[in-house]
Amino acid sequence: MTTPPRNIILVGFMASGKTSVGRALAAAVGWSLADADAEIVARAQKPIHQIFADHGEPAFRRLERQVIAGLCAAKGQIIASGGGAFADPQNRRAMLSGGLVFYLSAQPQTILRRIRQQDAGNPIRPLLAVPDPAQRITELLTQRAPIYAHAHHTIETDGLTPDEAAAHIIKVCGINPP
Repeated sequence: MTTPPRNIILVGFMASGKTSVGRALAAAVGWSLADADAEIVARAQKPIHQIFADHGEPAFRRLERQVIAGLCAAKGQIIASGGGAFADPQNRRAMLSGGLVFYLSAQPQTILRRIRQQDAGNPIRPLLAVPDPAQRITELLTQRAPIYAHAHHTIETDGLTPDEAAAHIIKVCGINPP
């Protein structure tokens, strides 16, 4: 039997499935789910779009580094990172040494569709508050592609349910669900 990883860390663009796959994975293997964005919101006591508006992206990224370092220092959990977290070199080092990193990949049109479904009636995500969000998604994915390539494994989530993606991760990790 393979030794389970210290943590299973999910990275990828916004709406690639990190939180939903993380929930399915946590339920399947009996580990806790640590959602980095939820932890940031709890610490800041305000939503992410408000952190950006009040303090700017650099302040958000500083808080994100603190949260990621703390989560990666723990053991036996599923960590769903924020969409841009893996792009930060300090976060990337912490994640790559803190567990097995899975890049959840999705095509731009899938991402845009998911965002529109998830965010209906909510504030526009800060990085997509532009005239053409589809173009911005494509630009950001292109910029981040070499960074996401550092993940230990890649899973294309376009045609998968969260449970199917979780099952694939479980197989790769060699974990026997309880």
